[in-house]
Amino acid sequence: MLLGCIGDDFTGSSDLANTLAKAGMRTVQYSGVPTDPAGADVQAGVVALKSRSIDPQEAIRQSLEALAWLQAQGCEQIFFKYCSTFDSTADGNIGPVADALADALKADNVIVCPAFPGAGRSVYQGYLFVKDALLNESGMENHPLTPMKDANLRRLMAAQSGNSVGHVPAEVVFEGTKAIRARMEAEKAAGHRMLIVDALRDSDLMEIGAAAKGLPLITGGSGVALGLPANFGIAPADVPWTPQNGKTALLSGSCSVATRGQIAYHVARHPSLKIDPADVISGAQTPQATAQWLFENDGLPLAYSSADPADVAAVQEKFGSDTAANAIETFFGQTAVCLAELGVTRILTAGGETSGAVVEALDIQTLEIGPEIDPGVPALRAGDDLVIALKSGNFGAEDYFEKAANVLGQN
Repeated sequence: MLLGCIGDDFTGSSDLANTLAKAGMRTVQYSGVPTDPAGADVQAGVVALKSRSIDPQEAIRQSLEALAWLQAQGCEQIFFKYCSTFDSTADGNIGPVADALADALKADNVIVCPAFPGAGRSVYQGYLFVKDALLNESGMENHPLTPMKDANLRRLMAAQSGNSVGHVPAEVVFEGTKAIRARMEAEKAAGHRMLIVDALRDSDLMEIGAAAKGLPLITGGSGVALGLPANFGIAPADVPWTPQNGKTALLSGSCSVATRGQIAYHVARHPSLKIDPADVISGAQTPQATAQWLFENDGLPLAYSSADPADVAAVQEKFGSDTAANAIETFFGQTAVCLAELGVTRILTAGGETSGAVVEALDIQTLEIGPEIDPGVPALRAGDDLVIALKSGNFGAEDYFEKAANVLGQN
């Protein structure tokens, strides 16, 4: 294995695996830290954790465990993947995990770059933009678990990390790889270990990737991985895929602006069932009944708990944010298990927490990376008779669900 990757959620990990596979690397995504060695043909291993919103010390423990396994596979470089909207809180977990990995790898020049222009995320003068809006004005300020109230990555990282934070500005990035490397060395000499790197275009990310050659640790969104395979002499190649026929079911727990738009589009065209957190907690809505409803409806039936920020806040106030979130995650995970037992062969999920809960409940150990559905979202084979698509809340076009079903296979 050449490149070892640690993702802080399952959708982000599949996003990264998609980027690497498109760039020609033989890539496998693992659900949690594996116990067995990787296959001899694996060039990039992506260990998907569910560590984004847990206690920072537990996130550190899991990430170091993943690092140890990846090092045992012979990895030459480590990539710590987090969301392109820098989902975190003032307490972490991006900063603490990055610090711990940097210490373990003795890395003193660490790129911090969540930019992903293909999905509308760019970094300019250290500020993170989502399309034409600052991060804290993009809808992410209403995220139920990791509300983002500031777009200044230097401030955000400084609040989480125990290391000094520097900056490689856009005017340097535009000059190319040599200029980026020179500025990184200058920032290191000035005492800065964590370096926010601006990027507005895929071409910027390619130059940043080239500048990262030989660094023990890189952190960021999947975009900064665009240029990494070339550092190992690997060229882009087609991603093989065998479509899966059979029944399809859709599960969405994401409350992002993008997903709510996708749901509105889908509800007008396909059978859809609203999941009420209060009914889930009381037992009025059950995974078994929901799975049966999805199985019995033709086409692309959807079960969704996604709601606007005011409704989410009301549920959190009534039940507590942890209780409500855990109830919905458990519900969707159990629903997925029931769907698989009924013979559903294609499962689409929306939302990082929902996707993680589904993968864990189905006890999926490895995922074969297939073709890209929308930027950052690949088709995934979970078994001989099961394919899935794990969508981050903010990703995908309005007709994403229809598009994903078509890529996965036919009813």
